[in-house]
Amino acid sequence: DIGGGGESLTPEEKERLAQLEQERLEALREQEDRRREKHKKLEDEREKMRKGIRDKYNIKKKEQISREESIEIKKQDSVCSEGGLNRRKKTPEEMAAEAEEADLDEFTKFKNSLEHRISEIKNSLEARCVVQ
Repeated sequence: DIGGGGESLTPEEKERLAQLEQERLEALREQEDRRREKHKKLEDEREKMRKGIRDKYNIKKKEQISREESIEIKKQDSVCSEGGLNRRKKTPEEMAAEAEEADLDEFTKFKNSLEHRISEIKNSLEARCVVQ
């Protein structure tokens, strides 16, 4: 057909080509189905391993965490319904203190609370004791 020679296929040849094309498409579908099944099986095995690890170390699944966070946010919204446009604005000092506290890790927070308690006890003892 490229040269314009005009060769045409007989109806039998056309039917045979259509049958071959149909078989080829069916083989591709079967191959894709096998591939999907294989990947599903592998993902199921991975999820089983992940579940074992989560159970062993008592880790919540991300879906559970996000669900619990949304519930917590809803609770906060219902408690703070007077918030929004009419709520009191935070001072820059309050905002800086919150940001600083958020940056601290748990160990630093614990250390700072211990140091604070020690200084309170020291001041309390100094106030009770009179040195002559």
